[in-house]
Amino acid sequence: MSLKKSILVIIVVLLIDQISKIYIKTNFSLHEEVPVFSWFRIVFVENKGMAWGFELPGNYGKLVLTLFRLVAITGIGYWLYDSVRKNSPKILTFCIALIFAGAFGNIIDSIFYGIIFNESTTTQIAQFMPEGGGYESVFYGKVVDMIQFTFYDDILPEWIPFWGGKHFSFFDPVFNIADSAISIGVFLLLVFNKKAFPKKEEA
Repeated sequence: MSLKKSILVIIVVLLIDQISKIYIKTNFSLHEEVPVFSWFRIVFVENKGMAWGFELPGNYGKLVLTLFRLVAITGIGYWLYDSVRKNSPKILTFCIALIFAGAFGNIIDSIFYGIIFNESTTTQIAQFMPEGGGYESVFYGKVVDMIQFTFYDDILPEWIPFWGGKHFSFFDPVFNIADSAISIGVFLLLVFNKKAFPKKEEA
């Protein structure tokens, strides 16, 4: 896949990611949710750390995480450039472009959202570029998440050993378009591993 097509993939993912995040941030109060289907809902939450809500401890944990993301995306960017330069398989460059776009989308939140939005609370909807300034300084923004697929959320049948009769929910994490792009990119690399990384014929 050419560099132009890779950049197009990145731009499309970033646009969808940022438009959805800005819409949620400026139209939803924190933890507000809208059911779409029984297994799919839009829920506005903010993530201070990494995936699954993991956070680095200490006052500088968020800063270290953001700087680490910048270093990581630099490496991913070089990997993409090198893959295009070497005319690597299209599936490989496509997946790297997805991963790069997803990582970059969440970096935008971490770097800029703290200074371009005020605080989202359960009673206050955030404003874009508020007069009083943002809720945090640069590099300390929170990542906006809003998609939740809970495929099972009910009481388990009594006949199931140990857990029968207890409440159980499957796949509770709330994520965003950027997270989806990263997950899809990694998943495709695993599924099409042989096509993405073909072994060179021995001389």
